[in-house]
Amino acid sequence: MSATLPALEVHDLTVSYHRRPVLWNVDLAVPQGNLVGIIGPNGAGKSTLIKAVMGLLPLSSGWVQVLGKPISSMRDKIAYVPQRESVDWTFPVTVMDVVLMGRYGTVPWFKRLGRRDRDQARAALDQVGMLPFADRQISNLSGGQQQRVFLARALVQDSQIYFMDEPFAGVDAATEAAIVKLLQDLRAAGKTVIVVNHDLQTAQQYFDMLILLNMRLVAFGPTSEVFTPELLQKTYGGRLTILADVADAVAAAESGLPRDKKAKAVPTVIAP
Repeated sequence: MSATLPALEVHDLTVSYHRRPVLWNVDLAVPQGNLVGIIGPNGAGKSTLIKAVMGLLPLSSGWVQVLGKPISSMRDKIAYVPQRESVDWTFPVTVMDVVLMGRYGTVPWFKRLGRRDRDQARAALDQVGMLPFADRQISNLSGGQQQRVFLARALVQDSQIYFMDEPFAGVDAATEAAIVKLLQDLRAAGKTVIVVNHDLQTAQQYFDMLILLNMRLVAFGPTSEVFTPELLQKTYGGRLTILADVADAVAAAESGLPRDKKAKAVPTVIAP
């Protein structure tokens, strides 16, 4: 696969609910092999964007290509980790059952999953630290453990592009660190990972590139170029307060240094 082809290309994408547009005229070309974060306020269309590009929602206009081909012919190149809140965790399946679901798309319909598939599922569970829980019912896990299981299900698909919808939401610090390590490993393997994220401070730390979204595309590019107070203010509007002066004063007081020796603080989202 040519590395010059965009991993994901979106042109003039518009999505509507009940005839009301929730995303307008989005144009993107995401290069391969990057960790990409999608940030924006609640209701900005972040989850809608990844569902639309995967074909889970109908488009009002526009088109999507994955690695230079229509999305309809490239579904086997895509893996998806949904929001944990959208999953029925009471369904009576084991951890191993859930991970093996990721292998179904790789075998012909007339064949059953075999030893190789189970070996890959065990390897994926081991990678996310969940192999000892393989026979446990999914409903008996903590939220962080459930999230790790869904990451393992995505891993066994051995895809080229991974979409993750708020994988850090509601998880403990150890699970968040494990997820970050997994994302970095996927990037090192040449995969492209696109993540909906709600935390600005970690967005700046975790991602190579950022999509700033508020129903329209505000900005897209390397994090160092688009993570600016001006573009964040455009994205979040009145819900963004720059706390640099306060944070600088506190940090300077704690360290005994003049304020101008301290770095500027990250803009913080204040709920409306």
